[in-house]
Amino acid sequence: MKTLSTLILWLFAAATQAVDALAAIKSRLVPAAIVQGHFRQEKQLKFLSKPLVSEGEFTFQQQRGVIWKTVSPVESVLLIGENRLITSQGEQALPASFGRVFPAMLGGDLAELGADFSTSAEMQPDSWRLTLLPKDPLLGKAIAAIYLAGDSELRSVEIRETGGNVSRIGFDQISRPAQLSPQQAAEFARLSP
Repeated sequence: MKTLSTLILWLFAAATQAVDALAAIKSRLVPAAIVQGHFRQEKQLKFLSKPLVSEGEFTFQQQRGVIWKTVSPVESVLLIGENRLITSQGEQALPASFGRVFPAMLGGDLAELGADFSTSAEMQPDSWRLTLLPKDPLLGKAIAAIYLAGDSELRSVEIRETGGNVSRIGFDQISRPAQLSPQQAAEFARLSP
């Protein structure tokens, strides 16, 4: 009986610490309806000795989703909405958990991330690191873990796939415009039903 009560107290303390850490991270992030910036992505595939490297620009708009525009080595645009993914090859339906993850990461929506992932956090005076483990079995088939790190901004994302591939994305030149450019608005309009 004593062991059970000790376990319950430990689980309660761990859950309280996780909630406190998420609240501390959220308080450090600068909220904004629109966030844009530059990204550099390295994708390490198990069968390649060197990672694939791409760079580009992203725009997150809280109500609409994400524009992920790769400018090198090959130009492409990826539009991610809550349940739609549009690429140059066409449109794909997304399971709800997939469509929520990327916008929630870029928007700092930790509550949304907590719906689909078990979370644990490490706090430093000037930085933080958040580990996300999928709760959703469908998401868990593709993603083993996601690691987010930052300060007042999300600075990096590492996605470890269940097949062994790893993507590392770094963010810089982050800004918060008051409104979308006409081109960005037109891109987001493509996501509207």
